[in-house]
Amino acid sequence: MTEQTLTQPGAEPQPEAQPQPQAGAEHQPQPEAQPQPQAGAEHQPEAAAPAQAQAPDPVPAKPKKSRRPLLLGIARWTAAVLVLGGVGTGTAMGITAMDRSEVPGLSTESDGRWEYPRLALPALPADALRPFTEGNDGEVHHADLRQLLLPAPKGATVDPKLKGGWVGLDTYLAHFHADDRNAVKEALAESAPRHVAARGWTTPDGTSTRVYLLRFTSVAFAEAFKDDVLDTGTRGSRLPDGVDGETLDSSLKDARLPFLSLYSFDERKPYGPEQTRWAYIQAGDTLGLVVQSRKGAALTVPFQQTVVLQAQLLS
Repeated sequence: MTEQTLTQPGAEPQPEAQPQPQAGAEHQPQPEAQPQPQAGAEHQPEAAAPAQAQAPDPVPAKPKKSRRPLLLGIARWTAAVLVLGGVGTGTAMGITAMDRSEVPGLSTESDGRWEYPRLALPALPADALRPFTEGNDGEVHHADLRQLLLPAPKGATVDPKLKGGWVGLDTYLAHFHADDRNAVKEALAESAPRHVAARGWTTPDGTSTRVYLLRFTSVAFAEAFKDDVLDTGTRGSRLPDGVDGETLDSSLKDARLPFLSLYSFDERKPYGPEQTRWAYIQAGDTLGLVVQSRKGAALTVPFQQTVVLQAQLLS
């Protein structure tokens, strides 16, 4: 294949390539600015470079330093970081998998909370909504009321009469002071409750817990009954059986329970051989009641825990 020469636009056509002259120094083109050769230049050998202005001898370049030590150092540091990172990650994973009491320096004594099973809201019927979601203006609990009862904590003995099923109104009325039962019964008759579910248990420390849930036909009926039960007359609210007086309990005032109303009480001193604490939870069409009694004094922490967890199941 022969070479092709591109012709620039506007240039005259070039003649055919002429035969090249014989090899020799005279065939090299001489730059116009080239100085005349000095005397004695003919004594230089033909292989010498064309006569040009002599540039100063270049400064010998410093020998390049080898990058091998630098690369080895980087590799060593990288390996060290990876090893330390792996050790740190393994340690962190090990600590997060341990119970707090198993981590050296972080072990703490129990704060009195009970160990409840993992809680979950029950499934709803098809197309049913949670009580406080948009579209459920009546704030109706569509889930089975028995499934909204708080389960007994670990180690507790379940009350065979309050096993988490439906109970009659008489069982609920037995909670109230004998002098208040007739008034509560009349209020129930006017409010038309739909269901009553209950669960009770006793923990190893002797604390007796009872939880009642009442569902009414509407929010209006639930609130009307709540107002009657929480009647703040000369004697105060409707008292539990065996309790002669109450004081407001402020230990739950900071509980964050949106859409719910919480009313908590302590038995007023002096009380008998045991103390009782109780709380009402107003949640839409359902009214919850949590009662705890214990010989000596009813403890604050498990009471708070039980009330809040039951309220969350109703939210």
